[in-house]
Amino acid sequence: MAGALEVGDRAPDFSLKNESGKTVSLKGLRGKPVVLYFYPKDDTPGCTKEACGFRDAMSAIRKTGAVVLGVSLDDEEAHQKFIAKYDLPFSLLVDEGIKVSNAYGVYVQKSMYGKKYWGIERSTFVMNPDGTLRALFRKVKVDGHVEEVLAALRT
Repeated sequence: MAGALEVGDRAPDFSLKNESGKTVSLKGLRGKPVVLYFYPKDDTPGCTKEACGFRDAMSAIRKTGAVVLGVSLDDEEAHQKFIAKYDLPFSLLVDEGIKVSNAYGVYVQKSMYGKKYWGIERSTFVMNPDGTLRALFRKVKVDGHVEEVLAALRT
């Protein structure tokens, strides 16, 4: 993938609305490590397992000073329901227009049951307090992923 992001690169800035309609920007989080994870869809099995994994690890994540943000193409209402249903202690951002998913290279052509379609490839980006990429995980397998992210935050 030409121009793919790599460790040490400056993370693409973004300003997206969260589940409450409040704008969250990467610039506004400077000074804190950020875990930005992209996932395909609210309240689906893999995405629920991943979100609950981050939820269950929040005390360990908070000890590193990091902020966790989830990003999908779902709207504010879907995010509100997902957060309420699973008691998620972090914001979910609405990538309307797919700009941020494209900037991070996670909006890709996928294939399921022989049908091709476009969607979000499960990916996580861990950023240093200065906005540079500390670690990136593409084509994430949910099992063990939160532990990988925690390990990256602790280095």
